[in-house]
Amino acid sequence: MSVFIATSRRRLVTNVLIKSLLLAGVIAALLPLVLVIGYVFAKGLPAFSADFFLTDPTGAFFGDQGGIRSAIIGTFAIVGLASLIAIPTGIALAVYLNEIGKKSKLASGIRYGVDILTGVPSIVFGLFIYSVLVIGDFMTGFAAWKGSLALALLMLPVVIRAGEVSLAMVPTTLREAALALGAPRWRVILFVVLPSAVSGLVTGSLLAIARTAGETAPLLFTVLGAQALTMSFVEPMNSLPLQIFNDIRQPNPDLVTRAWGAALTLILLILVTTLIARFAARRNRI
Repeated sequence: MSVFIATSRRRLVTNVLIKSLLLAGVIAALLPLVLVIGYVFAKGLPAFSADFFLTDPTGAFFGDQGGIRSAIIGTFAIVGLASLIAIPTGIALAVYLNEIGKKSKLASGIRYGVDILTGVPSIVFGLFIYSVLVIGDFMTGFAAWKGSLALALLMLPVVIRAGEVSLAMVPTTLREAALALGAPRWRVILFVVLPSAVSGLVTGSLLAIARTAGETAPLLFTVLGAQALTMSFVEPMNSLPLQIFNDIRQPNPDLVTRAWGAALTLILLILVTTLIARFAARRNRI
């Protein structure tokens, strides 16, 4: 009886110890995130107003410095074009890797390249586009589309990996059933496999967008930035990361406050995108 009681106590102590360690780990992981977000909220919330979101930066050091309208719209434009480039390309490559050339040498080479691209710092993509398209012999000058291309290179490995995983989760029985009915391979992929994996594909695409939306380094070398609102992709364009980078270095406290407000806006946009991705992931049930 005493042995049983001692064993029970030891198990209870071990259980409490493990739970305490897990709780401490969760707190250690969440505390920096909470502190950073809380600090940005405290610094950025005072900048929020109607004019902050509805006016462009004026470029003035004193007086009315304007808001961040051009930065918000520019972020949507640049990231949107990057998504139009990276998402269809990434999904197409994921389909090839999982459905067509799964065990081919080309597929192995693509996977190896994707693994390398995943670990490449974002500034390298910016320097590459800068060297080739900004100061190269054939293409000169800063432009929004060049920033979108740099961000697309950053998004591409994320979309490919997420797409490959989502397609691999589609049961083989669905493919076999469609093929048994006489459907050609391309129709099976287009009307059976892709619809079954659409939630996972959407989730991966949104996470890739959330990852690249806050990148600054590629845009510094490609887009340069602009104060006024412009929708021309062949000209420099403003964005939230560039606005933050330019304002936070200024000695004027009003401009620094605008930088914190832009940072909070960017965090909220990324948060909304991530929540949408989480919601899509919950629906990813095959």
